[in-house]
Amino acid sequence: MRKADRLFQLVNIIRSHQPITAEQLAERIGVSVRTIYRYIDDLSVSGIPVYGEPGVGYALDEDFELPPLTLNHDEIAALMLGVEMLSRSTGSDLAEAAKTLLDKIGAVLPSRSLNPNYTPVRALGEGLNDHNLRHWNELYRAIQQKQTVRITYLSLNEETSQRVIFPLGLFFWGGKWTTGTWCQLRNSYRDFRVDRIKSLDFVLDIGFPEEVSLEAYTSFNLERIKLFGFN
Repeated sequence: MRKADRLFQLVNIIRSHQPITAEQLAERIGVSVRTIYRYIDDLSVSGIPVYGEPGVGYALDEDFELPPLTLNHDEIAALMLGVEMLSRSTGSDLAEAAKTLLDKIGAVLPSRSLNPNYTPVRALGEGLNDHNLRHWNELYRAIQQKQTVRITYLSLNEETSQRVIFPLGLFFWGGKWTTGTWCQLRNSYRDFRVDRIKSLDFVLDIGFPEEVSLEAYTSFNLERIKLFGFN
């Protein structure tokens, strides 16, 4: 990565996580703490209003704004590929949001930059069908709004069950989506394949338990990996 790109990355990280220490910046960018000190000096010389407080970390002046958006060729290719993959593998809500994002970015980039004819990396497969994505939008909305849902689920053993779940995340496995949840029936975190959910209804009279969270779900699965030695 060019030094100019690292400096731009550094400014973005400080903006998002201020105050942030030199050690934390070094870990995020993958350089030494001494290099971070040099980069901070370079930013200051360039007129970027970054300041540090001993024992607290670095921050930017609250009135500071980055210059207009600029992307290199690889970043544009990644953006185009991401939007194409989203449009073929998610529900309509997020697919439309990705296209809107592309339009907004296209408004500040040269018109040729986002022309598919000039993009060498493409996602041209048929994508997931309606069966795989049937309840994707509803689950996504439930996650965003912290809503409880009741599902009819068909297991891999062809057994049907009714579950009240608290959806926490949607995860793509290269052909299948799963939703990470807290399952009221099992009183534990469970994963369900989206394509095997036969029906879904919102439950308005049952709220999310306070202790249920995506962070706790992630920790639970990491412990399972350690315990059972999954790769």
